[in-house]
Amino acid sequence: MRRLFYVSVYAISTMMIVMLSVSAFGASDRSTTSAKPEQVKAQDALPAPLTGKVVETMDAGGYTYVCLETKGIKTWVAVPQTKVTIGQKAAFQPGMEMKNFKSKALNRTFESIYFSDGPVAAHQQGAGKAAMLGQTHGTAGTLSGEKISVKKAEGPNAYTVGEIYEKKGSLNEKVVSIRGKVVKVSQGIMGKNWIHLQDGTGDAATYTNDLVATSQESPLVGDIVTITGTVYKDKDFGAGYKYSVIMEQASIQR
Repeated sequence: MRRLFYVSVYAISTMMIVMLSVSAFGASDRSTTSAKPEQVKAQDALPAPLTGKVVETMDAGGYTYVCLETKGIKTWVAVPQTKVTIGQKAAFQPGMEMKNFKSKALNRTFESIYFSDGPVAAHQQGAGKAAMLGQTHGTAGTLSGEKISVKKAEGPNAYTVGEIYEKKGSLNEKVVSIRGKVVKVSQGIMGKNWIHLQDGTGDAATYTNDLVATSQESPLVGDIVTITGTVYKDKDFGAGYKYSVIMEQASIQR
């Protein structure tokens, strides 16, 4: 009986050691092969293009309104005025969804509509994948591939694009100034204009070379401006549009 007891204890102990070893190995394996949190976030946040057959279209107020149908589901998309033909298959850049949007130019309310920068094909030929990530990560490519270098703004609250990304935690909800070149402007979305600013700092590979600012003002692409506004980190506007850092309520000085 005593021998049987020792054998049982030995068997149980051996089993526990094996289970602990397997568990430890599994944990170690997961920790070495899992992606970095920022990589997972970037992949998950990337919205899909808006695609389908054009079944209805109209122009008004500088926009082309397009109704896309895919497997019986209709989706309205608004893009800067462009030529679209009923019956054609179209693919547009990911857009920000607006609920119950009323178009004054059309005197019509859309239950749901996405505001896009335009066709996917033209976008990909210009700036490529990095630009497609633009609205999600605050990154916009320069279509010409030019090298940007803008002198930093002056003053105690002045920062470069790279510095704002680096210090977003301590700058959260604080007013700062930044000087840079306007590389992209999306107008009239959610009642404000979305301005992409670059100054040559930051890293394009990690999407920290471009800062998005929202404003009621609208500079021209190519303008060198100083923008002052409030910094917010980890801002989520929904529909897949997440910004690790963004500037809001911005004023513009040329």
